[in-house]
Amino acid sequence: MDRQQEFVLRTVEERDIRFIRLWFTDVLGTLKSVAIAPAELEAAFSEGIGFDGSSIEGLTRVYEADMIAKPDPTTFQVLPWRGERHGTARMFCDILTPDGEPSLADSRNVLKRALAKASAQGFTFYTHPEVEFYLFEPSTDPNRPLVPVDQGGYFDHVPRGTAHDFRRAAITMLESMGISVEFSHHEAGPGQNEIDLRYADALTTADNIMTFRTVVKEVALEQGVFASFMPKPLADQPGSGMHTHLSLFEGDRNAFHGPGEPLELSGVARSFIAGLLKHAAEITAVTNQFTNSYKRLWGGAEAPSYICWGHNNRSALVRVPMYKPGKSNSARIEYRAVDSATNPYLAFAVMLAAGLKGIEENYQMPEGADDDVWELTDSERRAMGIDPLPATLENAIAVMESSELVAETLGEHVFDFVLRNKRQEWEDYRSQVTPYELKRFLPML
Repeated sequence: MDRQQEFVLRTVEERDIRFIRLWFTDVLGTLKSVAIAPAELEAAFSEGIGFDGSSIEGLTRVYEADMIAKPDPTTFQVLPWRGERHGTARMFCDILTPDGEPSLADSRNVLKRALAKASAQGFTFYTHPEVEFYLFEPSTDPNRPLVPVDQGGYFDHVPRGTAHDFRRAAITMLESMGISVEFSHHEAGPGQNEIDLRYADALTTADNIMTFRTVVKEVALEQGVFASFMPKPLADQPGSGMHTHLSLFEGDRNAFHGPGEPLELSGVARSFIAGLLKHAAEITAVTNQFTNSYKRLWGGAEAPSYICWGHNNRSALVRVPMYKPGKSNSARIEYRAVDSATNPYLAFAVMLAAGLKGIEENYQMPEGADDDVWELTDSERRAMGIDPLPATLENAIAVMESSELVAETLGEHVFDFVLRNKRQEWEDYRSQVTPYELKRFLPML
C-alpha cells in the first residue's frame, strides 16, 4: 500500500468518515457515484469495486458488462456539504476491465492517453477554464418561463444580491476541497455568473470541473435557487461558455513563450494554434456536444462562430491574450468554443491532440483577424480564408465522422458511441414541434 492510500485510510478514521463516494464520468460527461463503507476501502484500493458497466452511457456493451472502478487516492477530498459528523468523502476512479486493463471507454483514460502522448514529446498540458452558468428561480412548472435570480449585467455588483452570496458560498466550498479559484464575477446575462478555476495540469482541471459543477448545484439547492450549465437557456441572452486557456510546459519552462517573437509566441505555440484552427470543425461535436450548444455558438454575444485567431479579439475562436512582460509562464492561448456542458476529459483530449498535430506536422499559423468577425460579410470572410464552425450538431457530427484525429484520440469505442448517441439526439431534436413553430405557423396555416 502506498503512502497516499495510507493517508486516505488514516484520514477516514480520524475524521469519522462514514461514506466514501467513488466518482467517475460517463461518455456524455455525467458524473456517476457509488458509495462504499470505510471497511471496504482497502479492498477498493487493491482490487477495485465491480459494477455493471452496461448500465452506464457508453461504457460497455451488455455482453461484456462487468467493469471495475478503482479509486485514485490523490483525488481524496471530504465533501463539505455533507456535514462535519459522520462525514462523506469522495475519490475519482479509473475504470478497468475485469483483467485489470484500463477501459477504452473511460473518459478519464481517454485524457490520460492524450497526456501520455504529450509527455512522450516532453510536454505537460495545463488548462485554466472560465466556467459560466445561470442561476434561476426554482419552479415545479416545466411550462413556466425561466426567471433569472437578478437583472445584473457584466461585472455588476448587486448589493445583497443572490448571485453575490452564491459565488462567495460556492468559492468557499471549492477552496475547502483544495480547488483554487482565480476570479469570480457576474456575467453579461441576467442571473449569469462566471467562476474561473486556477490553472492546473489538464487531468486535475478536468476532475476539478466535475467537482465544480456538483458544488454549484449543491450550493444552489442550499440557497433555494436552480443552477444550470445549459449552453443557451435564454434565447435573447448570452450563452454559457467555458473559455479555456491552454499552455504547454517543458519542465518548468513555458513552451509557448517566445522571447522577442511577435506577441511573445514561440514556434511551438504558433503550430499549436494552427493545429487547433485546422482541426476545429472536427472536434466541435466533442467540445460542443448538444443540439443546444449551437444556439450559443451562432447566437452572437462574443460566441465564436468562425475559425480564426486574434490578439485580444473576443469574436475569434482562438484568442492570444496580452502578454505580461517579465512573466514568461503567463504566455498562453484561449480556446473560446467550449461550453460549460462539455465532457472536460474528452474536450481537453481533442484540443490537445489538435494542437500536438500542428506541432508534429509543423502547421503554419494563418494571418490573424483584427476585426469583429461577426461584422464581416461572407465574401470578406472567404477572402480572408475564414471558414465557419459547424452550425448544427448534425453538421458537427458529419465533420467528426471523417476525422482520423478524433477517432484516434477518443479510441474506436468512444468515437463510435459519441457518433451514435449524437445522431440519435439530432433525430429526436429534429422531430420536435417547437413552441416557435406553433406560435408562428398555427394561426396562419
